[in-house]
Amino acid sequence: MDVGVYLDYITKNMQRLGQHFLKNEGVLQKIAAAAHLEEATALVEIGPGHGELTDFLIEKAGEKMKIVLIEKDPALFEKLKERFGGQSRIDVRNGDALKLLPAIIELLPSGDYCLVGNIPYYITGKLLRIISELERKPKYSVLMVQEEVADRICAAPPSMNRLAASVQFWAETTIAMRVPKADFLPPPKIDSAVVVMAKKETKPLVESEHYYRAVRAIFSQPRKTLLNNIAAFHLSPTSATTAKEECIKALEELGIDPKTRPQNLSVKDIALIAERLF
Repeated sequence: MDVGVYLDYITKNMQRLGQHFLKNEGVLQKIAAAAHLEEATALVEIGPGHGELTDFLIEKAGEKMKIVLIEKDPALFEKLKERFGGQSRIDVRNGDALKLLPAIIELLPSGDYCLVGNIPYYITGKLLRIISELERKPKYSVLMVQEEVADRICAAPPSMNRLAASVQFWAETTIAMRVPKADFLPPPKIDSAVVVMAKKETKPLVESEHYYRAVRAIFSQPRKTLLNNIAAFHLSPTSATTAKEECIKALEELGIDPKTRPQNLSVKDIALIAERLF
């Protein structure tokens, strides 16, 4: 096969799998530094690809750190196994990280662990949900995502949204850097950003079940008022007026304007509402 034709085939295959490999070494070094591996005993990397980022992560990791690499592509998995499989502390897994991650976390050594990934963008939402449901969450999660998604994850009032409210319940979020599409091979259609999610160590104000129920209700229709969204969750055809009156009273006692919009609420506001009404 002609080299040009072969490269075109490889590029199309990577695009089909949502694979865009980061080629900027400066960015790779910064991602490895953002993981704060010195504070952990284990590392899980999702989608290591050719191992470009893996090399920098291993360089930052302590000699005794357990490292798990999860690669879905069978061909890339075999190459990674050849490169890193001979080291006893490195476990190279072939499969879907969305399915494997919970079980892998259970087998990690005691202590904190970090999660790092230049992930296919289409799995971002599902991966964040899986992390939020883990009983043992990463001390640091460092993920390359679409720039627009990164901005949403790290949003604050008056730009709060359902994704930000969900992630910020368990993590402090920051954008470590923005990465132009030209830094990837093949280049994606949009720019990217690296989001760092540091696990909150303080006990939450409310149980997660109640909090996420409140988030679903509050952001069900972002353009409507807080009162309308919450009341709609609680009311029945025979008690609409009562539901609204009770919600107004509860919100005012919490010092929250019933007429405000969901995007104006902080995580603390949502937690207080969840504790009182959900």
